[in-house]
Amino acid sequence: MPHAPDALKHLAPNVFAMVMGLAGLSLAWGRAEPLLGDMAGAGALVLAAVAALVFVALAVLSWLRWQRYPEALAADLKHPVRHAFIATLPVSIILLATAGVSLLGTSDWLAALWWVGSLAQFGVTLWVLSRWLSPDKAQALSWPALTPVMIVPVVGNVLAPLAGVSLGAGAWAAAQFGIGLLLWPVVLTLLMVRIAVHGLWPDRLLPATFITVAPPAVVGSATLQLGGPAVLAWMCWGIALFFVLWSFQIARRMLAQPFSFGFWSMGFPLAAFAALTLRLAALHPLAQAPAMIALALASLVVALLAIATWKGWREGSLLQPEPVAMIAAAGSGPPPPR
Repeated sequence: MPHAPDALKHLAPNVFAMVMGLAGLSLAWGRAEPLLGDMAGAGALVLAAVAALVFVALAVLSWLRWQRYPEALAADLKHPVRHAFIATLPVSIILLATAGVSLLGTSDWLAALWWVGSLAQFGVTLWVLSRWLSPDKAQALSWPALTPVMIVPVVGNVLAPLAGVSLGAGAWAAAQFGIGLLLWPVVLTLLMVRIAVHGLWPDRLLPATFITVAPPAVVGSATLQLGGPAVLAWMCWGIALFFVLWSFQIARRMLAQPFSFGFWSMGFPLAAFAALTLRLAALHPLAQAPAMIALALASLVVALLAIATWKGWREGSLLQPEPVAMIAAAGSGPPPPR
């Protein structure tokens, strides 16, 4: 099926989750170099380059969308669920800077890139939480609008130390890490209460369940980067492992949905879990086998996501209007009967 003339209108901000998945997998493969040798380093470099190219392409397309369909971006910013995906842009920038530091070492331009992403992420977090205080019911927080997507803007700050420490911004990175560390259990508690009160999020958002893996995985890696004790990293690994297994419980229902960019919500969390496991494998040889399994799983998932994305792009099935049922389910009332 060819692309519709207004296909660009439906290029929602969640497309940057592709960059997150690719850059995260690059970091994981970089961590695998002590076990797999130069092949892992080469793989990390290729993945980082692809992530950068995808970011540039998506940034240009998003700018064109903003110019041609400003009302579409305005609708995203007002939407009870989609507004949180705006954070995928600064998170992508932070991850690209982190991959650059991991592969190329520190430099002024990588430091500038990291600061742009870090400050933008801080600003997005403040903007999202400011909505919670709004007297406008359409903007304020509501139970149906609470999904794991909210983790991205609120908890994404924990990524800061991964490159910030090496770039000489350890103090700010630790401060920003503290913000994410404070808000992670808050959002997680709200999500669990939402499940108890309103049930699970809409079916098309089921892949976002895997986002719950990302906070403990990143917190574990960032703790080690900040010089924290390994025991805390192992605790985070255990939490991340639990959420990996917990999220796979909805795999059958998730795969029953048509493929969309939302499936990329799986990519970065699994890559972050692999990166933490590989980092811990350097401290304890018994973790090497789980680390290889985690890396293989993350690589397989990202590869399948990339193939499905390319197929969907060629067929024109990706850039489509969002189903009304999903929008209704994210609103203040119950979804309409099917």
